[in-house]
Amino acid sequence: MATSSGDINDSKFLTVAEVAAMMRVSKMTVYRLVHGGELPAVRVGRSFRVLESDVDEYLRKSFYSAG
Repeated sequence: MATSSGDINDSKFLTVAEVAAMMRVSKMTVYRLVHGGELPAVRVGRSFRVLESDVDEYLRKSFYSAG
């Protein structure tokens, strides 16, 4: 889990629903990304939390140019 500041205490954790809303996809899509290892997550009880910086990094790497 890489953070921009290097300190986990400054990081913001998001729920699967928040990640889905941010990416404009379904929660199931986020679960697939987490279970497939494409999006790092922390398991808290029965739910997952994803670092906001990891979502940003995933989106940054996912861009491609069409044309």
